Amino acid sequence: MTESNIKNYDELPLFMNARQVANALGISKTTAYVLMSDEEFPSIKIGTRILVERSKFKEWVEKSSER
Repeated sequence: MTESNIKNYDELPLFMNARQVANALGISKTTAYVLMSDEEFPSIKIGTRILVERSKFKEWVEKSSER
């Protein structure tokens, strides 16, 4: 596991790829790809790229933290 260096959501780009999701969550890139392929994760596919919008990522984190 790696430690995230992100201090707040404003530091994240508007759309995040797997590497950026991994960095934000402190997980591996492989684990981020697995997460982003989960139907409950708010990712979108544009061509061959899988991305997540910052605001949807924030909502997902907050919702997941309530469990």
